[in-house]
Amino acid sequence: MATREEVIRFLNDYLHSAEIPDSSCNGLQVQGRARVQKIVFGVSAGLELFKKAHAAGADMIVVHHGLLWGKEQPLTGTFGRRVGFLLRHDISLAGYHLPLDKHPQIGHNALLLQALQAQHVRPFASYHGQDIGFYGEIKPAALSAVVRKLERFCGAKALQLAFGPKQIRTVGAVSGGGWSMITDAAALGLDLFVTGSLDEPAQELCRENRLNCVALGHYNSEKPGVLALMDLLGQRFGVQTQFIDIQNPI
Repeated sequence: MATREEVIRFLNDYLHSAEIPDSSCNGLQVQGRARVQKIVFGVSAGLELFKKAHAAGADMIVVHHGLLWGKEQPLTGTFGRRVGFLLRHDISLAGYHLPLDKHPQIGHNALLLQALQAQHVRPFASYHGQDIGFYGEIKPAALSAVVRKLERFCGAKALQLAFGPKQIRTVGAVSGGGWSMITDAAALGLDLFVTGSLDEPAQELCRENRLNCVALGHYNSEKPGVLALMDLLGQRFGVQTQFIDIQNPI
């Protein structure tokens, strides 16, 4: 068993959340019971996750996409129902957004490159003055083989924009809604850019820059860091942990 404050203090320190500017309110967002025996992990804060976490006996929920995004809002409607459910059941909620994107060991983007056994990994893709992605070199492989590895790793079907080399040697990753970093990948001359979701301009940006792009879905591309964080906390505190997958193809 651990205390709520012990878990949050460790997460804040390990993820350096106070040092990373972010529109998300990283850290403890809703305060529940002081003692923590079970932590449920999920990608995004939502009522379906909260209900399943409560049924599973969670004292705390840790997510990548939390409830608070830098603005005041009334406790009504969807937001009010979500917060109200947590308060009624005395469940804490913690969220870590950019700190979990950019962490060099358990961040989504670092793990996407680890899944491809990338070497010489370096940060790139500036967002609000900080690099949130990583790029590196892999053993030369066909695009199709690289895509299969990523699909298995994320448990997702990838959308491909195949406008670059058929043999992949260099890869960059910015998970989630990182499609706008296509130009950063092109500037480095990468063979492949890996992200979560795409918007309409992405296709022609890739075509004109002779760049391959693989989109695994915003949700699925951001499971890796959450799962790694779950393993870390389970080992650190000896508490029960469970990942609840609210499947989302977007």
